[in-house]
Amino acid sequence: MLTEAHMRRALEEAQRGAGRTRPNPNVGCVIARGETVIATGFTSPAGGPHAEVMALRAAGTSARGADAYVTLEPCNHYGRTPPCTGALIEAGVGRVIVGMRDPHRVAAGGVEKLREAGVTVEVGLLEDECIWSNRAFLHFVGKRTPYTIVKIAQSLDGRVATRTGASQWITGKESRARGHALRNTCDAVAAGIGTVLADNPRLTTRIPNGRDPIRVIVDSQARTPVNAAVLPAWIAVGDTAPQERTEALAKAGATILTLPTRRGRIDLSALATELGKRDIVTLLVEGGPQMIGGLVDAKLVHEVAAFIAPMIIGGHSARSSVDGLGAGPLTEVLDLETHSVERAGSDVVITARVKSSSA
Repeated sequence: MLTEAHMRRALEEAQRGAGRTRPNPNVGCVIARGETVIATGFTSPAGGPHAEVMALRAAGTSARGADAYVTLEPCNHYGRTPPCTGALIEAGVGRVIVGMRDPHRVAAGGVEKLREAGVTVEVGLLEDECIWSNRAFLHFVGKRTPYTIVKIAQSLDGRVATRTGASQWITGKESRARGHALRNTCDAVAAGIGTVLADNPRLTTRIPNGRDPIRVIVDSQARTPVNAAVLPAWIAVGDTAPQERTEALAKAGATILTLPTRRGRIDLSALATELGKRDIVTLLVEGGPQMIGGLVDAKLVHEVAAFIAPMIIGGHSARSSVDGLGAGPLTEVLDLETHSVERAGSDVVITARVKSSSA
């Protein structure tokens, strides 16, 4: 008997590790006998035990002959830790139920290894949900650049500020809390220098037991104040940025990323490549319309989280949520597929993935 409830529990466990496991995937595991859960586990930060090992440790000898529900195929290679297939075999697990196969050629082969050892393996339980849970990792192992989520907080008519620039707060406190929770699941959060100068944000989670993502500021001329609330942060500066400014920011705790520019702005494709080299798997962008527009134009957006308040701001000079060059014909639009529509207080939260975004 395959129990979807156990795989859903494993997916919940996986989410507990979101934003903490880079460059590894966040995986969940449930050890069960029939409908009874014996133990659970989720992947530790890189170098620590994987989900299967955590669950097996908690289960002890009760794991022998039991079922293991795992959201991603158990790894079959020696990295910073031994392969999880070996741990499952040694523990005497009778059956392993895998949500999805691992496309990463280095870690794949776990299913075959388990079957060779006489373990029954079932593959594909809640596969779509497991793919969604691992979407950032799947993108990263294929492209070696971050899976980029753009967060937008706007009015019903798509404005992020009034004609006088007032923007705090368009969405309600429930949406802001959801935004902090989203930061908690991402490796890094990025904003542009315009946002830093206008709002002096901290870009932290501010939730119990939360962790702050790495802050990334796109600032071609190193204009970030040395006393900015966002520091310490990674500051992406252009190769023509004043040296005295970059040195001052470095002394203030910033990590300086020197990147090429295009028409005076940071080359966002180069930024994505650099962040990938630094093992940033999931990037949340909370930039202004200019930065978001640049990402859209460069086809670097993979997902959008839109927080929409039930208000009309109006005014031709009020800023819209996305600038940039934009689409010409409708064939050039950023085409999205809705994943979920939820309420956050009086606001609506739409999560949508770019249709052409390959995992």
